[in-house]
Amino acid sequence: MKELNLATLIAVFEEIFGRGLFWAMVAVAALITLAYLYVLIRDRAVSWRKFLLAQISMPFGAILAVVFVHAMTDSGFRDVGGPIDLIALLAIAALGAIGMAILVYTVQSLIGRERGT
Repeated sequence: MKELNLATLIAVFEEIFGRGLFWAMVAVAALITLAYLYVLIRDRAVSWRKFLLAQISMPFGAILAVVFVHAMTDSGFRDVGGPIDLIALLAIAALGAIGMAILVYTVQSLIGRERGT
């Protein structure tokens, strides 16, 4: 692999997760992102209480993302050999944490109502 481009990344992710699961994850991520943008536009302000609860959920999202990717691949944690493997695991954990925070904030905003409003 001499160059890294979007088509190569999509092919790799389809190989890891399977075509159906990968595109289902992309669709769910797009829907959650649209819902998050809707909530931000609708509320016109960030609820710091909801934001704090969303931040508390971040470690769980990081762990779930790493465990999910680990379950989908044929390698184990003992196969982590070099710095790039560690960087990839940290990136997966960071994306899982951010995704979980966005999901929790969005669900709180769509389902619950702020007290005093």
